[in-house]
Amino acid sequence: MGVPQLPDKLERLIETFEMFDPADRTSMLLSYADQFKEVPPAIATRPFPTSHQVPQCESDAYVWATRQPDGTLQLYFAVENPSGVSAKALAAILDKTLSGLPAAQIAAVGCDIVERIFRQNISMGKGMGLMAMVNAVQALAKAAMPGARGAQREGRESTAGDREITTSETSD
Repeated sequence: MGVPQLPDKLERLIETFEMFDPADRTSMLLSYADQFKEVPPAIATRPFPTSHQVPQCESDAYVWATRQPDGTLQLYFAVENPSGVSAKALAAILDKTLSGLPAAQIAAVGCDIVERIFRQNISMGKGMGLMAMVNAVQALAKAAMPGARGAQREGRESTAGDREITTSETSD
């Protein structure tokens, strides 16, 4: 069984990162962190529900997914630690490369992308938190897939009119 193919936009972005040395890679990550967009109030407001909190993340990150009318998912993130530059960079990367894709494609993205993007630029603890962010996105995508346990019970209309996906009753 082979490694699942990454969505094109994500694969191209990772290939771009892999072409650069650590200093240039750091600059690129800082640029992505600057592009981070906070979850809009129509999706979530503080205090954020712990059901969306990313476990093990030092930056106190949160993840949401809403099902769009065309069946794709839109991802949203919050990073509460103002020093959470790596988490903000990863959130921006995941939003730019995965939002607008079907849940099945997002669910196939594994946490190994963290090592490919960040390489030696992060500590082990930070790496665990970033991998947990990818796992949280993956879990939301799995919950949004047709026939997923908990997706229908837990999906609820957001104030934006889209279906918010939670994973509180799904298990992996």
